[in-house]
Amino acid sequence: MKVRLPKGMGGGPQDMNSIMRQAQKMQEDMAAKQAELEEKEYDISAGGGVVDLKINGKKEITSLTLAPEIVDPDDIETLQDIIIAAVNEAIKRVEDTSSEEMSKITGSIPGLPGMF
Repeated sequence: MKVRLPKGMGGGPQDMNSIMRQAQKMQEDMAAKQAELEEKEYDISAGGGVVDLKINGKKEITSLTLAPEIVDPDDIETLQDIIIAAVNEAIKRVEDTSSEEMSKITGSIPGLPGMF
C-alpha cells in the first residue's frame, strides 16, 4: 500500500535543501547574536546602591565598586550577602537576556531556546 502525502509534506530533495538552508541561516544568526551578546556589558546595583558591578555577556565580572559606608569590619556578613546578591542578579540578567534574544531567532522550535 502506498501512502500519499499532501503536497509539500515529506517532499523531495528541494524541500530538504530548503530546510538545510534555513537551518544554516539560523545557525549563522545564532552565532552572530551570541558574539554580540558576549560583548554587551550590564550594570548591576545592590544594597540600595552600596555595591555596583559590571558584568559582560561572558559572565565575567569586569568591575566591582563598594561604597565606603558598607565596609564595616564588625559586619562582614552584610557586605558578603550584598556582593552575593549583586553577582547572582548579574548572572541572571545575562542569562535572561541571552535566552530572550536567542528565542527571537529560534522562534517556536521546541527545545532550542532553553539550550542557551
